[in-house]
Amino acid sequence: MVINHFRRLLSVTAVLCATAALPWAAAGSGQGRVTEDPGKLTGVFLYRSGERIDNEINTPVLKFREGVVFTLEDDPALEYSYFMSGPDLDWTTWSDRAYKEYTDLGRGRYRFMYRYRIAESQETGEGSFSFRVKAPWYFSPLAWIIYPLLLIFGGVMLRRRTHKLYMERQKRLEQLIAERTEELQHEKEKSDNLLANMLPKGTAEEIMSKGKADKRKYNFVTVLFSDIQGFTKIAEEMNPEVLIDELDRFFFHFDSVAEKYRIEKIKTIGDAYMCAGGIPERNRTNPVEVVLAALEMQQYMKRMKKDPAIPAARFWDIRIGIHTGTVIAGVVGHKKITYDIWGDTVNTASRMESSGEAGKINISGTTYEFVKEYFTCDYRGRMPVKYKGDLDMYFVTGIRPELREPDGSPNARFMTKIEMIRVLDVEEHVFSKYSGIASPDLFFHSTDHIRSVALQADLLARAENLSDQEYVHLRLASVFIYFGYAFDYNDPETAALKRAEEILTVYGFGPQTLDAVKRLVTSAASPEQDSSAGRVLHDAIYDFTGRVDFIAMTDRLYREQKAYGKIEDEKEWFRELSAEIGRNKFLTATASRLRSVPADEQLKALRVFAGDKLNN
Repeated sequence: MVINHFRRLLSVTAVLCATAALPWAAAGSGQGRVTEDPGKLTGVFLYRSGERIDNEINTPVLKFREGVVFTLEDDPALEYSYFMSGPDLDWTTWSDRAYKEYTDLGRGRYRFMYRYRIAESQETGEGSFSFRVKAPWYFSPLAWIIYPLLLIFGGVMLRRRTHKLYMERQKRLEQLIAERTEELQHEKEKSDNLLANMLPKGTAEEIMSKGKADKRKYNFVTVLFSDIQGFTKIAEEMNPEVLIDELDRFFFHFDSVAEKYRIEKIKTIGDAYMCAGGIPERNRTNPVEVVLAALEMQQYMKRMKKDPAIPAARFWDIRIGIHTGTVIAGVVGHKKITYDIWGDTVNTASRMESSGEAGKINISGTTYEFVKEYFTCDYRGRMPVKYKGDLDMYFVTGIRPELREPDGSPNARFMTKIEMIRVLDVEEHVFSKYSGIASPDLFFHSTDHIRSVALQADLLARAENLSDQEYVHLRLASVFIYFGYAFDYNDPETAALKRAEEILTVYGFGPQTLDAVKRLVTSAASPEQDSSAGRVLHDAIYDFTGRVDFIAMTDRLYREQKAYGKIEDEKEWFRELSAEIGRNKFLTATASRLRSVPADEQLKALRVFAGDKLNN
């Protein structure tokens, strides 16, 4: 602080010295802004640099926070008094000090005034000097233009920053929610899987949605009971831990076999294992599938007995009993719920097991009637059964020679025979589903029409002597070919193939069958067919073009396409339909023989029908 004061003192001294050395700075110099008595003001200097201010300028302009030094005539006989509004509150006292400095001036206009007199006499004269201190750069016009822009820019940046922080927070929140949702979904899947392992899928869904499950009657179910011969004695002699481990091993394999053949495990009681085919999904093949499962269980136990790595297994012998009939299925209990079945069929199956022999599969006469074309059986005669009287019983010895591989497993012919029965289950499922969800605007692709196509395909296939495998592929393709119209009218083929894959997998059809069905569906409308099944399916879908109700069916197709917005130019639509019918003539001799009306007469009738529609 002392140093700064000393510097200022030196600066003022330098100014005074410079003033004293300038004889032309005397009175009467005529400076432009010095008024009233300019002769007494000898100079105006910048405080910091000592630079003289040009008085010829109308109103000198100083920099912001600059200082100024005023020098007057240095005469010992003169006394001065000074005043400048702003820095001074009043006139200074009279003194012989011939200079006055002001420092750190703010922006604005200033007027420096002075008075002088001869020592201790009356006032002799006065003068003034006007100047302006310009505003700092941040108060300049350009700055005032920039400030709103900076404010807007700052607001935008602040908003972007705020939005970015909000989005980051939102993203973290979404990630957290996604993680929590994934955890909840994972836990839900675990709960659903646990429930699905305890209950059939449909029953589990019904309980989750309604809180309970209705009991249902099934008229065609095959029940299997298995029991380990002499289990009580084995349990007394074996280590309990080893016993449970072995029992768990057996039942684990039985579970996998039941799942393979779409059989529902009901329960285990001690060493007894109970399962049933034909529930909860009804099917016509459950007697065959249950017997196949029984054979696999039997073969597994035989392998275990021969395995030296499992010495305890040599004591295990299994009895299996099977019966087919009607059951009631449902859920019992409110806390530890279980899925169970009841009825005379369950009791009879249990009696089949208890009446059997170790290592053998004992079936009732009822089950035998359903499986005799697939398996060889030894008739045991009419055996007495508690509370049942005498019942026919058979021991299943294996698959028929012509239907099995060298290792005893089912061959392709066996699978084709069983698939011919499964076709009926698929057909029933698809038609039932279609009738429940099809739009009322499907005038042409109605449930009756898709049934008609399937029946016509069946008729032509039998007349054309298709092989059993071709027959299965054809029947399935005829069932699914129009199924997609209930889901996506714009792309019915893709929708049909998607549902076909889902349904055929559920009903036990393999990938080869699925691929064959897809090929038939995608090529059915083409007049170029390279297989008998393709030609039959082609003729089945164009069968209506040879019937007496051709015009009625065309009218249905016209109204349906109108309803779905597929007809932009009616004249063009009828032209394309005529061309399509002309191209797609019947490819099989049977379809040609069954045609009721010749093609040229149908086309004439179509032209008349088109004329009526276009005129109206």
